[in-house]
Amino acid sequence: MPTNNSEIQNQARSILDAIAFTPFEQCQPLSRDFKDIPDHPGIYAVRHKFQGLLYIGKTKSLRGRFKGGHKAFLWAWLDQYKSEDVRIAVQKIPYSKNPKLLLELEAIILRATEPPYNVQIPMES
Repeated sequence: MPTNNSEIQNQARSILDAIAFTPFEQCQPLSRDFKDIPDHPGIYAVRHKFQGLLYIGKTKSLRGRFKGGHKAFLWAWLDQYKSEDVRIAVQKIPYSKNPKLLLELEAIILRATEPPYNVQIPMES
């Protein structure tokens, strides 16, 4: 688990690389049950095949976050994106019992990317 600012920045960069640069075909397609998404804590990205990152978030349960619905899907539908052009990239985070750390990792990634469907980007602390 990262303990200092430099380690946290490096971990955030590693997570961002994983969710942004995983080949689109290897990301999880949309489904009703999202059974192929792990039921673990992590950071995720809703990605478009051509537009790139649409939304980034953190959650205690990756699968549970999508089974309950997600506003990014509504916005993608309103933007008339084809469902086959929207997928989910996930990165499990093993130290989820530290919500402050997850929040900081998410904030760093959001500031670096500013995805269009994230309406609030945290300021640097």
